Amino acid sequence: MTEPTAKPSVKSNDLQDSSASINHKDKINSRVKANNNQHNSNLQQENSAQVGMAIRLDKAALLALFVLPNADGSLTETSSANINNANHTLINQSSSISASDSSIATQRVALYRVQHERTQQLYLASAAIRPTYLVHTLKTQFAEYQQYLLAQQLDKRGLMDTDAIERLWQQLHVVDDIIEDIVRHMPAQQPAGWQLTTQDGHNPLCFATVGKLKHNKPIFDQGSLNSYVLGHFGVSSFTYDRGYYIGHVVGYLFSCYFCAHLSITYGVTALGQDVVSDYDYASLETPHMVRLLQGLDGYCKKRIYQLAVICARLSVFASDKRIERMLIAEVNDFDKKLQQQHLDVLLLQGLMPDSNDSTPLL
Repeated sequence: MTEPTAKPSVKSNDLQDSSASINHKDKINSRVKANNNQHNSNLQQENSAQVGMAIRLDKAALLALFVLPNADGSLTETSSANINNANHTLINQSSSISASDSSIATQRVALYRVQHERTQQLYLASAAIRPTYLVHTLKTQFAEYQQYLLAQQLDKRGLMDTDAIERLWQQLHVVDDIIEDIVRHMPAQQPAGWQLTTQDGHNPLCFATVGKLKHNKPIFDQGSLNSYVLGHFGVSSFTYDRGYYIGHVVGYLFSCYFCAHLSITYGVTALGQDVVSDYDYASLETPHMVRLLQGLDGYCKKRIYQLAVICARLSVFASDKRIERMLIAEVNDFDKKLQQQHLDVLLLQGLMPDSNDSTPLL
């Protein structure tokens, strides 16, 4: 939300001396007039921005804020020309800053402001303008979906439960339903900052990445299902082996449930007040966090857990595990014990196995 512009004020000690010179009074009046003019100018700019937003944010423009610039044109209900006209303002801001020589801290704050503004515009939009089941529309740009398609192509032996996972992707709209339900039930609170450290420097939650990475697998903002989900509860980024989260406690709880379900080793500590500068958040110690979690009712926690489990089942981490099982299956493609017996027979006969050996690999 736009912060209210401070009202112009005149100090009392500037006015208390009735014998002040006319020149001094003129200076005061000029200053007050200048402040009033500046105040009116700020109000006009804010009103103009709000009017411009109302004109710009039709359904296609709002959708365009979530669509990656290089995403497939089939993601939208309108032509690519309309999307270009809608202008990926927020996404482009993040990309341009990331590409500059700015510090990681500057990049992170810019990303946070982009994410916050995008989510704000989504929730302030009327029901007629807000895209229906946005998550299902965006799924083809998610890293989780791309990894699922890769695993599906590699699964020649039917090791993956394709039907169940495919059904879950087809029912992805339940993610939006659960998010809406959580938003209705979660209590209001000041954004809190938390730092999540994951195993081996990987990014299992697929946070949007900022700056250099220990493992070079960058994730674009809104380029993953988790980035989309956590955007409704707060903002997040990943640098080196740490994820920085600022937002509602339900986002923190989601991250814990997600990692626990996948047996991912992780640690969470309060985000220091000076870690992310120029961004308002509370750095809370453990007792305060306990109080926040106690403020969530059981129903809200259950819905957060359901959301975390769905995202965990569809995660890149889960798909990678399925692909690892396929790798093991290819290594164990034949009966190794039988082949050892056959090899021993050939060696006892003084024969060297070669390419002319007609014994099949069973």
